[in-house]
Amino acid sequence: MVKLDEIQKRIIAEVADLHEVPMGAYNFRANGELAGRNTTENIDIQTKQDKSGIDIRIKPGTKHESVHIPVVLSASGLKETVYNDFYVGEDCDVVIVAGCGIDNCGQQDSQHDGVHRFFIEKNAKVKYVEKHYGSGDGAGKRILNPVTEVYMQEGSSMEMEMVQIKGVDSTERTTVAELAAGAKLVVRERLMTHGEQKALSGYRVSLNGEGSSADVVSRSVARDHSYQKFDACVIGNTACSGHTECDSIIMDQGTILAVPSLEANSVDAMLVHEAAIGKIAGDQLNKLMTLGLTAQEAEEQIINGFLK
Repeated sequence: MVKLDEIQKRIIAEVADLHEVPMGAYNFRANGELAGRNTTENIDIQTKQDKSGIDIRIKPGTKHESVHIPVVLSASGLKETVYNDFYVGEDCDVVIVAGCGIDNCGQQDSQHDGVHRFFIEKNAKVKYVEKHYGSGDGAGKRILNPVTEVYMQEGSSMEMEMVQIKGVDSTERTTVAELAAGAKLVVRERLMTHGEQKALSGYRVSLNGEGSSADVVSRSVARDHSYQKFDACVIGNTACSGHTECDSIIMDQGTILAVPSLEANSVDAMLVHEAAIGKIAGDQLNKLMTLGLTAQEAEEQIINGFLK
């Protein structure tokens, strides 16, 4: 195992809200190497033998425990693909905190591609938090391409919080989910791009079981010359309910493409989609400026509130 330096500790604090070693299970990865691991009686973490990544197995009935698996890259030019599989037993109630931060002060691109698969058994409950962060003053790009696959059994639920607010030059997020009867999926994406950054988000959720439901909502801000695309499809294959929404603020010369879509394959599928893109309202700015804020400060307050 490697020892984390101060830059790596700062990045972990950004992507996992960790300022010290957490209680419970964790796996820290830094520049392609294991930097720390802990397992518990109910949560086991094992290194894959056939490829880079880990298997996380959570025993049935595990309640109020957490797993932290942050990744940090601080070496310019490093590119890696990691495969992590999560096996969540019946009747669990757990929190999983992931995320990747790249600090690139060099001339070469740094890239992390993470493939996460979740196998969630009956009546299990999972909260999943994934944060992406970039920093460093080098010319090399900070590239993150997460792939998330979710397979949910009867009566299970999952809440996903996907956050990317700063410093990532290019990201392509792909998320697919398949839900059995009574399963419930809630996704909350928060995204901000600036400069020449590009962010693509694709969601494809299949509601296969009766009474299953999905609510996929993205809030984003595109500044400067950055580009965003939100492409979400909810597929209703039975009596189910689905909702997808994109709510975006566009600034400067930013570009946003919203493609919410629905596919109903049953007369009992109830599906809704919404999309709204617009600039910051002038009356909002004026109201805050009358309280003593500058135009820039008022703008930042509005954006921070919008992305909460």
